[in-house]
Amino acid sequence: MTTDLRHNDPRHRGASVVTPGEGTAERWARAQLFFDSKAYADAALLLAEVVDEVPEQVGPRLLLARAYYHSAQLRRAEEQLRAVIERDPVEHYAHLVLGRVLERQGRNAEAVPYLRLASAFDGEFPDA
Repeated sequence: MTTDLRHNDPRHRGASVVTPGEGTAERWARAQLFFDSKAYADAALLLAEVVDEVPEQVGPRLLLARAYYHSAQLRRAEEQLRAVIERDPVEHYAHLVLGRVLERQGRNAEAVPYLRLASAFDGEFPDA
């Protein structure tokens, strides 16, 4: 069964991405579909709600950060990635993406420690 994401895409027919009465699990699943179809801004709208409902879970927050990154909402991505790292300091992918977010903002010196940590967590040890 194929889901037509355009039905709920606000760029199509004026429909809202957020569906009233939809539960957290349904929003999470739809957000993943939006993300997979590269509708990152739409995914972020749903994921922000999911994160508000389950702030202790790292997975939705990390996907929200990635959706922000891909939709060029870099400050929001940075904020979410820092929250992920605060909750799970050894989440290597959060360190990697935060490093890339900082690089994309031209903050290369700030990015270096996060990129090095991500490499170390991944078992790569570049020469100093």
